[in-house]
Amino acid sequence: MSKMKAAIFVEPGRIVLDEKPIPDVGPLDALIKITTTTICGTDVHILKGEYPVAKGLTIGHEPVGIIEKLGSSVKGFKEGQRVIAGAVTPSGYSNACQCGRCAQDGPATKHGWKPIGGWRFGNTIDGAQAEYLLVPDAMYNLAVVPDSLSDEQVLMCPDIMSTGFSGAESGKIKIGDIVAVFAQGPIGLCATAGAKLMGASTIIVVDKVSERLDMARRLGADHTVDFSKTNPVAEIMRITDGRGVDVAIEALGTQMTFESCLRVLRPGGTLSSLGVYSSDLTIPLDALAAGLGDHTIVTTLCPGGKERMRRLMSVIESGRIDLSAMVTHRFKLDDIEAAYELFSNQRDGVFKVAITP
Repeated sequence: MSKMKAAIFVEPGRIVLDEKPIPDVGPLDALIKITTTTICGTDVHILKGEYPVAKGLTIGHEPVGIIEKLGSSVKGFKEGQRVIAGAVTPSGYSNACQCGRCAQDGPATKHGWKPIGGWRFGNTIDGAQAEYLLVPDAMYNLAVVPDSLSDEQVLMCPDIMSTGFSGAESGKIKIGDIVAVFAQGPIGLCATAGAKLMGASTIIVVDKVSERLDMARRLGADHTVDFSKTNPVAEIMRITDGRGVDVAIEALGTQMTFESCLRVLRPGGTLSSLGVYSSDLTIPLDALAAGLGDHTIVTTLCPGGKERMRRLMSVIESGRIDLSAMVTHRFKLDDIEAAYELFSNQRDGVFKVAITP
């Protein structure tokens, strides 16, 4: 049986490069040969044991590649095409999909539905940090990459661009809104860019890393707040003359950032939460106005599917946004353990890494 290299979760604290069999292709599947992938903050949560996955799982959920083999029932694609697939790979026929929540795909059981069932790569099935990736429900999930776009230009589409933009979309940002984005990691930066595209007239971002704040300005931020130097809640209220923001986007997943988002909302404002939380949240009584402030709190998992991917690539192809500068480091798959060490420790000004076989 043919083998491939893959980044495999062994135990908390250990993701190693090893060999696995190249997957067999079922009727509705597609096997893609990975040309570029990357490491996500969620992968670091897995590495640290903060998000549980099965031992022996191949990690990664952001694939760009070439169709190597198609299942017997897959129509509309051909081998040799360059494609991406979203981090979330819905089936299209589950109750969640039929209700318009494809990210929550998965069967209901007598114990209820399982959240985030649509996220399969590197979560419930083998993922993209490998030489080959099996894409389930290929007709629903594969999107052909335009010839005019490079791998690195579309590398953000499967997850961080889709997730970051969804933070702005779920917040229902309107033309002229004031928006705050807490944390300017890759997803927060994409949320900033998404808020700009949706018509926000004032975007305030919060971080402490100067390179991230500089990048945020390039992507549309009007004000940058260094939380290591000033109280971000007080500063945002000063910038807005005490009004507060229409939408606050939480893009880190901590109690402090979640609570700060609540505290900067105007009456009736929306908190759009994108962070992955690794412990319970507490909602302060005063920040929630005792439950009487007409606030909206909404959570979002990365939207997937081929139409979502097509739309994101269309935005890039139009020139309205360019995220390729977020790829700051490049590694071969053979060096992925070094890439994890760099990315998980946020050294050397890293934003995103490109991994190529």
